[in-house]
Amino acid sequence: MGAAGLFVLLLWGLGFVSGMTGGGARNSGPGIDFRNNSIALAASQEPPQLDSTRTSDQVSNFVLGHIMEGLLRQDEHDEVVAGVAESWEVRADGATFRLREKARWSDGKPVTAHDFVFAWRLVVDPKTAATYASLLFPIRNAEAIIAGKMPPESLGVVATNDRQLDVMFERPVPYFAKLAAFTTLFPVREDFFRSRNGSYAANAEDLLFNGPFTLASWEHDASFRFEKNELYWDKERVKLAAVDVPYITTDPNATLNLYRDGKIAMVGQSPGLGSESLKQALISGWPIYQMRDGSVWYLQLNFRPERLTRNRNLRKALQLVVDRGEFVYKVLKTPGYVPAASVFPVWLKGAEKKFRQEYPAPEIAVDVTAARRYLALAKQELGLAEWPPLVFLCDDTPSSSKQAEYFQTVFKEKLGLEVRIDRQIFKQRIAKMQAGDFDIVSAGWGPDYDDPLTFGDLFASWNPNNHGEYKNPELDRWVRTAQETVDPHARMAAFGEIQRIMIEDAAVVTMYERGQSYVQDPRLKRVVRRTIGIDPDFSNAYLEPN
Repeated sequence: MGAAGLFVLLLWGLGFVSGMTGGGARNSGPGIDFRNNSIALAASQEPPQLDSTRTSDQVSNFVLGHIMEGLLRQDEHDEVVAGVAESWEVRADGATFRLREKARWSDGKPVTAHDFVFAWRLVVDPKTAATYASLLFPIRNAEAIIAGKMPPESLGVVATNDRQLDVMFERPVPYFAKLAAFTTLFPVREDFFRSRNGSYAANAEDLLFNGPFTLASWEHDASFRFEKNELYWDKERVKLAAVDVPYITTDPNATLNLYRDGKIAMVGQSPGLGSESLKQALISGWPIYQMRDGSVWYLQLNFRPERLTRNRNLRKALQLVVDRGEFVYKVLKTPGYVPAASVFPVWLKGAEKKFRQEYPAPEIAVDVTAARRYLALAKQELGLAEWPPLVFLCDDTPSSSKQAEYFQTVFKEKLGLEVRIDRQIFKQRIAKMQAGDFDIVSAGWGPDYDDPLTFGDLFASWNPNNHGEYKNPELDRWVRTAQETVDPHARMAAFGEIQRIMIEDAAVVTMYERGQSYVQDPRLKRVVRRTIGIDPDFSNAYLEPN
């Protein structure tokens, strides 16, 4: 997920200052294990999908980013550098990647250009139903293949030989090198994939690895463990022997207690410390670090014909009763969070300044009176005698439940709408969201590459991540403009129009841009935190006694 440099957070408003004396006392334990040169962590969720051609969630991307590597990768300064490819060239009509001879799979066989051709064809194959298939639209014939109009073999990517991959573009793609580091474009070896008989990536033994670590074990819903990959071409860079994740829990108090007892080396790596956990960490005297993770969070609405939220007047009513400032500063009360006025976060670069400086988001003032007028119109248009309950899908974590309950109260008190909260474990929430089994779902999006298009095409009618199936031909036309032109000013103007349409049409109800506060054992060094890319990244980390 661009760099997000770390700094000690001083929270005077809570009455405490932390991080100035080296941290409060903690018990020793296996969180930092010098004897075995390993660390232990707690994860908030089970990785739902470790098939790189299909995955779309942050937890799975975190795992895949440690056990796999693409043509290119991000270094600790967030620069795109050589990965499996030792050199590359991106041109207006395509790109050429030359693979390094030392790149190996974990069974000792070489990583070849054919492994990328096979993986990318899987991504665009309609049978795969890859959520991120649209990322490959810039490659020749990709869009037609995804639409079922051409076979996957016609994709504009060729293994000229084992060590040269040639990519033909449908249109110029100046950011393609950044895309080449993303999870969806990782390699998959065909013979191994087919040997799993449909169970590829279902378990640790159903995966091959070519990254800094291997997935040594994976006990579903319980634990997983990375171990240093001795066949990785850049193994000298990897200092830790293992990263153990023996705990998977959504309970912030349990996680904080694990850190206090020395059983894990970090707390709050994602989604960050909540307000109560943060207070406890401050009282304990631990150094508190903060970063902005680059994501924007919103209420995604369902536009399917059978859903009431397809009605614009209902969506406008919901939009006009949400006070984002109250929600962020009085309900969440988590440092680093700021109200979101747009699906384009404030840090995105524009043509000459920040995008949101060049194209400020239209203001949305809370107006309950106008909201009730919109609601009355919606009721009339939908032909309802009474409003049935709306289904609000969310995770079963304390934070997600707290947010859902806030909106449940707001929509009841200000609009008289009943909202039924559907709490699900992370994996099931993803499944229900992808199936469209909701009226409202609490969702977020983090950047996949360093370009506004990573947010700009999210609600295009063809994007599989558009889980509410929002369709607006005008928005689609502006997305095409942003995709097809190389003029930076014309592209930013197109994104400005996309932003306007999203707000005027109440396509989503924006909530917040997320920050993360976290604690980390001071003996653990060079953990890379990112806005764009794998976060956190332990491939450069090492242990050092105080």
